[in-house]
Amino acid sequence: MLPFILRRILFMIPTLAVISVISFAIIEAPPGDYLDSYVDRLTSQMQSVDPSEVEALRARYGLGQSWSVRYWRWFSGVLQGDLGRSMEWNQPVAKLIGARLPWTLAISVTSLLLVYVISIPIGIYSANNQYSPGDYVATLIGFLGLATPNFLLALIFLWLYFLWTGNVAVGLFSDEYITAPWSLAKLLDLLSHIWLPALIVGTSGTAGLIRVMRANLLDELQKPYVMVARAKGLKEGRVLVKYPLRIAMNPVASTIGWTLPALVNGELLTSMVLGLPTLAPLFVGALLSQDMFLAGSVVFILSALTLIGTLISDIILAWLDPRIREAI
Repeated sequence: MLPFILRRILFMIPTLAVISVISFAIIEAPPGDYLDSYVDRLTSQMQSVDPSEVEALRARYGLGQSWSVRYWRWFSGVLQGDLGRSMEWNQPVAKLIGARLPWTLAISVTSLLLVYVISIPIGIYSANNQYSPGDYVATLIGFLGLATPNFLLALIFLWLYFLWTGNVAVGLFSDEYITAPWSLAKLLDLLSHIWLPALIVGTSGTAGLIRVMRANLLDELQKPYVMVARAKGLKEGRVLVKYPLRIAMNPVASTIGWTLPALVNGELLTSMVLGLPTLAPLFVGALLSQDMFLAGSVVFILSALTLIGTLISDIILAWLDPRIREAI
């Protein structure tokens, strides 16, 4: 098992390098650069532009250099732990991301836990009670969750929360805890706020996973080995847990690779609607202003999350299925 994990980690290194090239190329694809956007904004606001200042900034950030030189300047810094300097914020990118990444991960990981805690039991119940009223309700909720955009759910929840409490559910803390030092009271306040964005972000993932769990378990329950186990007199719960459930969990475990980054992406508009201090507003602003170092670093981190999620999926699959362990 350990050689398999080490081999997978080694494969991640060249994959990240390729992803970094593609990410940088996509961010660089639009015509112009950050300084062009900066000058356009000043011009639209009827402010004067000093050409010497623009040229000094262009030389400082290496914007007059070729694409390959700018990429290597950024990527070589990444290898040394330096993500560059944001042109829009005039701060180190690592500092900007470090201040917001924990909140993004907190919401995404909480959503991931909610997705699996809610969807797996519902999927199991739905498969074991096919065409029952509960199965139809789960199916309806699943389709609604898949069809409703996260930002629309966020707006609906904001409206309902205001009707019920008279307060606006914006941010992750109450006003008195925003600048307060960490304490048990602040942690409890965070937990009382974080469930709403986590639930909204995880809605589509939960709905999709319910359908995956139901379909795979239904397929396994109809196979001959399940009928033989029942014919031998094994209890229904033991038959379910020991055989078909473990096999049906394989596709569910394999979805972690795309569920984790999908939750981060789904958090994008939700964070903007709910006013959350995550990477989403920072990323959108970097794309609009063509702040390539900041935008490229965020894309690189999201890509790394995808690879980490895939590695976790492979480890869980190897643990669940003896056939996969024997193959590796």
